[in-house]
Amino acid sequence: MDKFRMIFQFLQSNQESFMNGICGIMALASAHLYSSFDFNCPCLPNYNMPYGMGILFVPPIVLFLLGFVMNNNVSMLAEEWKRPTGMRQKDPAVLRYMFCSMTQRALIAPAVWISVTLLDGKCFICAFSTSVPVEKLGNVTDLDLTEKQMKKLLARIPCKEIYEGYEILPREVATRYLRCISQALGWTFVLLMTIMAFLVRAIRPCFTQAAFLKSKYWSHYIDIERKLFDETCTEHAKSFAKVCIQQFFDTMNKDMKMPHHQPEEEKTPENEQSEKLLGITDQGTMNKLLKNWHRCKPPLNLNHEAHQNGNVCIRESHQLNNVNAPKKEMATYYSKV
Repeated sequence: MDKFRMIFQFLQSNQESFMNGICGIMALASAHLYSSFDFNCPCLPNYNMPYGMGILFVPPIVLFLLGFVMNNNVSMLAEEWKRPTGMRQKDPAVLRYMFCSMTQRALIAPAVWISVTLLDGKCFICAFSTSVPVEKLGNVTDLDLTEKQMKKLLARIPCKEIYEGYEILPREVATRYLRCISQALGWTFVLLMTIMAFLVRAIRPCFTQAAFLKSKYWSHYIDIERKLFDETCTEHAKSFAKVCIQQFFDTMNKDMKMPHHQPEEEKTPENEQSEKLLGITDQGTMNKLLKNWHRCKPPLNLNHEAHQNGNVCIRESHQLNNVNAPKKEMATYYSKV
């Protein structure tokens, strides 16, 4: 159990490696999913194209959205984009960097699905079986077929058990022709995606190194700040709950006149747990503080004047909300966070 805990803590501390691993797993899962998928072409003129294109593009869209859903930075990006400016300006370059990083990881699994599908060729054969040039590959000189009958015949090319047009066009010739085109498109897609990945990963930092480093740094800062804030809130909630429970049992003991033996260091409510409350001892004040954290985050400046400006912003926010929380409690809270 300790080994799993260590692995989980390592993955949490190395979020980029963790997300790259998740994307790799999704890519392998998409390839395995396609290999185990039971592909059944309808072999009908009006259904082959929608079915083939649906298999080619709908699963990549689902995998792309899953890539965003499984990325923890999505909520962080949305929060940073929608939050009020307050005392901290929003940098569009940081938001673009975060969005591009998530998009790059989310595109891995869809790209693998499209590549495997095109290289296999089944979807392409099903979708474009009615577009085979019979004049070049087959023989239609001795048969008088309408266009509708010809399309109905060609639509059955993917279905070996019901195809009846061997005299007009051998099925192996048509499938080989379509599979060659599909594989050519597949390798072209792989080449384009590889070149695009190279340009994004290698050339972009070379041309905008300063802006790239700045965006990367502040993106990591926002992520770490959110984690530390969540940890601080969790610790505060735990301490608040423990003090409330202790006070509840103390009150019940007094009402029921039951003897209560308590160690010397835990007799008073102002113990270690109450010290962790940072002066916030009621639900209303905590709700206002959480709202103020969203509306008026402290500026990214560690000098004394910046903290005074942050406290002024907090006091103004409290006045707007008719809150009479002490200034000292707010300053202590933000200094601890």
